Amino acid sequence: MQVRVFETKQEMGGEAAAAGAEVIHRAIDERSSANVVLATGASQFEILAALATTEDIDWSQVTFSHLDEYIDMPITHPASFRKYLKERFVDQLPIPPAAFHYIDAEGDGVAECERLSALVSAQPVDVAFVGIGENGHLAFNDPPADFETEQPYLVVELDEACRRQQLGEGWFPTLDDVPRQAISMSIRQILKSRRIICTAPDQRKAQAVRGTVDGPLTADVPASILQTHDAATLYLDRPAASLLSSTN
Repeated sequence: MQVRVFETKQEMGGEAAAAGAEVIHRAIDERSSANVVLATGASQFEILAALATTEDIDWSQVTFSHLDEYIDMPITHPASFRKYLKERFVDQLPIPPAAFHYIDAEGDGVAECERLSALVSAQPVDVAFVGIGENGHLAFNDPPADFETEQPYLVVELDEACRRQQLGEGWFPTLDDVPRQAISMSIRQILKSRRIICTAPDQRKAQAVRGTVDGPLTADVPASILQTHDAATLYLDRPAASLLSSTN
């Protein structure tokens, strides 16, 4: 895992988007298609804005999946990740993508996991854009995360720290309004991505970033699994990197 540190979130997002765009270009050149996984949340604002305005990508050859969605969350809800991705990314593209496999968790969660698992397993993922939670989670794999399951998508329970982060970021009016379950891409499925681009801005992520980079590999800091991926890069701003033993 490589670590890169930037002075501003805008620099961080721009550089991360450029690195991902390079992977997408290469995949399209090699086989006329690319498969991309997107994350959501406040950590992805800058990178998605930069990626959507990247020139010379034929988005009609790109298929997207995303990492997670709350159980029983309608797409009209302000916190819906489907809504977030449609409005902040898909609607900003100059042409529609080949496909976007949205997670629809309003019905049978287990059946939806099976549907999504079949879709994401059909082709290798060229690049996954991910973030790190304040509790160290990767997607909605809260600690202690399951590092062993091969199932690509899971129904998971959200711990209180995760739910408090969603409240703190302003997605819900009260903690009781934050769902307790979600569908999440599994840890091992994320690791199958050929390239992983992880962005984690802000001081509130500093403890989790330190555990991810300087700490041991442990299910109690799920993002520490990125240490095992040869093509994972962690993009940070200075506040998020403030507790690391060394920074560039």
